[in-house]
Amino acid sequence: MQIFRGFHHPGIAPACALTIGNFDGVHRGHQAMLALLNNEARHRGVPSCVMTFEPHPRDYFAAVQRKPELAPARVATLRDKLTELARCGVDQCVVLPFDSRLSSLVPGAFIDEVLVQGLGVHYVLVGDDFRFGAKRAGDYAMLDAAGQARGFDVARMNSYEVRNLRVSSSAVREALGAGDMAGAAALLGRPYSVSGHVVHGRKLGRTLGFKTLNLRFSHWKPAASGIFAVQVHGLAAGALPGVANLGIRPSLDPGDVNGGRVLLETYCLEWPDSLGEEGAYGKIIAVDLLHKLHDELKYDSLDALTQGIRKDCDAARAYFASTRRQTTRDRI
Repeated sequence: MQIFRGFHHPGIAPACALTIGNFDGVHRGHQAMLALLNNEARHRGVPSCVMTFEPHPRDYFAAVQRKPELAPARVATLRDKLTELARCGVDQCVVLPFDSRLSSLVPGAFIDEVLVQGLGVHYVLVGDDFRFGAKRAGDYAMLDAAGQARGFDVARMNSYEVRNLRVSSSAVREALGAGDMAGAAALLGRPYSVSGHVVHGRKLGRTLGFKTLNLRFSHWKPAASGIFAVQVHGLAAGALPGVANLGIRPSLDPGDVNGGRVLLETYCLEWPDSLGEEGAYGKIIAVDLLHKLHDELKYDSLDALTQGIRKDCDAARAYFASTRRQTTRDRI
């Protein structure tokens, strides 16, 4: 998948079949929409294209109004969103910076400047609640009328439901916020996962006997937080079991090397000897958050923190043991 920041690039295809949205999490509803988009693109002989935004429009307006509580919790980092879009077979993705200019663009100007002149759309697929342009003044009827006048097709896809529940990024956020990892996985069609480069941290974990893999979560408000039983991909031939903390680590000095950023810190219960002590740094790994053990806790000493980590490791091992027993029973 080709990725473009903005649409003023010579490498962008002169025509496309397009869908527009935030695609936070790329859940099963998104996946169904992208499958339809790819099919329509093939019929028209043009590449499929996703237009998305960074930051999230609600992030932008929350910052403008100085009301951070209005910003939505983020399901996926931009890296993970782009990875999933590519996995769904999208040919190109245009990431537009959501700023004052884009937020003030009236619907007609958005259609002319972005869709027609910028991307050469032949087909536009939107969701049933799609709005666009300044003050969300544009809707499906306006877009459809513009398509008839300007020579591109417009289609609308109804909501996608699983077990009578409308699949949406909001529903995924609610499941993650409640620690319902199985529910989130059902909506996503896969385990909830965070990926990134392993970065250096304070290296406190190794002094406590629990060396961790640190990934930065690039948004200040992740949809999930707490302590989880996880599996790690990218370090060995198969997935490695582990236990992880996603959050701000309240037991540590806020002035530590990571500057109070949200981190995913993962301790592998099994460490590949081939990696050695420092072999994970710089590698891109993916961590599946399978089961929430508890919320983040603040410990009053390093000894208490060490005991807490040991308990979490025991709880994670118990989770994996029970999962293996259940899998064995299912096979029998």
